[in-house]
Amino acid sequence: MAIQTRYIYFIGYLLPLLDVVTLNALYILAGFLTGGMTSALSEEAGKNHLIVCNLIWLFCSAAMGLYAVTGNQKVEKLYRLTVKSLLLHLTMFGVYFYFSKVGHLTIDFVLVFYLLFPSMLMVGRFVGSTLYDFFMHKDKANKKVAIMGSNGTALRFSSFLQNQRNLEFYGFLGGDESIYGEESGTISSEISQQFRKAASQGVTDVYVAVPPERLGEANALIREADRYCVRLKFIPDLGASMTSSYSMSYIGNEFPVITLRNEPLEELGNRYVKRLFDMIFSVLVILLVFCWLFPILALWIKLNSKGPVFFRQLRSGRNDQPFWCYKFRTMHVNDTADSQQAKKNDGRITSVGKFLRRTSLDELPQFFNVLMGDMSVIGPRPHMLKHTSQYKEVISQFMVRHFLKPGITGWAQVNGYRGETREQKDMENRVRYDIYYLENWTVIMDVKIIFKTITNVWRGEENAY
Repeated sequence: MAIQTRYIYFIGYLLPLLDVVTLNALYILAGFLTGGMTSALSEEAGKNHLIVCNLIWLFCSAAMGLYAVTGNQKVEKLYRLTVKSLLLHLTMFGVYFYFSKVGHLTIDFVLVFYLLFPSMLMVGRFVGSTLYDFFMHKDKANKKVAIMGSNGTALRFSSFLQNQRNLEFYGFLGGDESIYGEESGTISSEISQQFRKAASQGVTDVYVAVPPERLGEANALIREADRYCVRLKFIPDLGASMTSSYSMSYIGNEFPVITLRNEPLEELGNRYVKRLFDMIFSVLVILLVFCWLFPILALWIKLNSKGPVFFRQLRSGRNDQPFWCYKFRTMHVNDTADSQQAKKNDGRITSVGKFLRRTSLDELPQFFNVLMGDMSVIGPRPHMLKHTSQYKEVISQFMVRHFLKPGITGWAQVNGYRGETREQKDMENRVRYDIYYLENWTVIMDVKIIFKTITNVWRGEENAY
């Protein structure tokens, strides 16, 4: 998180506003230049197209985190996210353009718009980055900070401050021993002199890295900082007591909360984006693939063996809540389906089932699970309840994967860990990949997994049986 200034705060709100204004202005301009909209925007349908164009841009920019770029991140990231947002917008609006039969849009209009819009965004980014550098230099001249402490937290934070473009790092005012008052309840004359000198040279904020249990011993330091109109800001030094990386947030702007694992999908905005992606993708698959393929597969399954078309099984879902998972039936009806994994050359698998498993078509009904909210398109594969009970006793982090909704495909599966788990290490590797996905989720990662899944199905997978 960047240290905010009024200029960064202002730019953070100005950028999305200018992008939307640019989009609308160039949309109208492209319409007049090409005659791509009947009666410009006076037609109701033309207004609807413009609204859709705006909504898609807002979705794309949010999905890419375009306006979440903070001040300490490089300007190159803003350009990179802008390009990704534009490509996603082009794809989604292109799909809308293809299926829209109203006739108010023309190919010429779309081409001109997507020539003007990216060009003006990049020009705006260049002007904006120039202004940003100017204001960062202005802020740096007015914002000077220092650190007290010599522990690991203080040293790491000093590196962070030195990389901030919007302030000047004055240096260290003292080590760990200088933070706490003397027996008389006063601060040493040496530290007092350091504060006097720092304040005279423009230092306004001093960050103090201190273990939480010793914070009460810093009262003398607080009084000394007050004497020189210097703000003290305490950073908890948890290095000695925390054995893994952690992040810190606040509940009610009052209670500090330490989180030991990065979980992007714990943020409500990310969950909304993923859920919207799941619903759109699932509806497209059901309407474009499932609706015509289902009668063919259903008839084939019924003619091949006795039993129902669908197979349903209780499996472990998010937060270990069981749900009914649906698949096309690939086995002869048997009594071991809820306890025994499918194996290579498994006699229970029908001839049709072998094809369905090899092509992953048996998973198609799970898109209805996604629409019902029990599953996601991408996530850890759900296991039958017996296997969940078995593996959670022998694999320490097995249940961590249940922090997420299970998926039709996942990061573990596209990296080769699908199907039967012959040995414990196979499941341990699957869990490792699932946790990596949980801690590093992005929309782009989901799209990458979908493409890798399609590629793997096309090439054929060794464990697809």
